[in-house]
Amino acid sequence: MSESPLHRRAAPRKAPRQARSLATVEAIVEAAARILEERGHEAFSTNAIAEKAGVSVGSLYQYFPRKDALIGALILRETSRLVAEAEIAADKPTGSEALSALILPCVEQQLRRPALARLLDFEEARLPLDAATEAVKWRFFELTRATLLRPDLPPQADIEVASRDVVAIIKGMVDAAGDHGDKDKNQLALRVKRAVLGYLHSLD
Repeated sequence: MSESPLHRRAAPRKAPRQARSLATVEAIVEAAARILEERGHEAFSTNAIAEKAGVSVGSLYQYFPRKDALIGALILRETSRLVAEAEIAADKPTGSEALSALILPCVEQQLRRPALARLLDFEEARLPLDAATEAVKWRFFELTRATLLRPDLPPQADIEVASRDVVAIIKGMVDAAGDHGDKDKNQLALRVKRAVLGYLHSLD
C-alpha cells in the first residue's frame, strides 16, 4: 500500500549540487542540531536556525519547506554516519570482531552528542521515514544479518528474526544508557556485546 502524502515526511525542496550550496545546507542542518541539543524543541524555529547558520530565512526555505524536512535531513545525516562507520564490520575476519565493529558506532553516536541523540530518537518515532533513511537503516540490518551468519557465531534458527532482535537489543541498550547519562563508551559497548552474545547463545 502506498503511503498517504499526509503521512509522508516533508522532503527537502531541492538538492544542493554546487560546493557552496552543499556548504549552506550543511550549515543549516548543523545549526538545527545545535538548536535542538542546546535549547530544545521550544526554540526550534526556522528564524533561530537561519540566524545560527548565518543565512537568511529565504535561503533556508529554498532547501527546507518546513521544520519536519530539517528534522528528516538531520536524522538522515546521523544515521548515514553511523552506518558508514559500521561498514567496517564487513571487513573484520571473525564474527566476534564484526559484532564489536557493529556495536561501537551505535554507542559512539549516542554518547558523542547525547542530548541530540535522544531528541532524534523521539523524532524518528514521531515522523514517517523517507526512502533515503529507510535505505540507510536497511543497510544496518543487512550488516547485522551478515555478521550473525559468520561461522564463529552460533547459528540461528531464523536469521531474519535474530537480526531484528539483535538490532533491537543494541538500540534499546544504547538508548537507555544515553538516558541514564552513561559516558564510558568502551564499557557500554562491552555490555551490549555481552547481551547480544547471550541472546545468540540462548538456543545452544
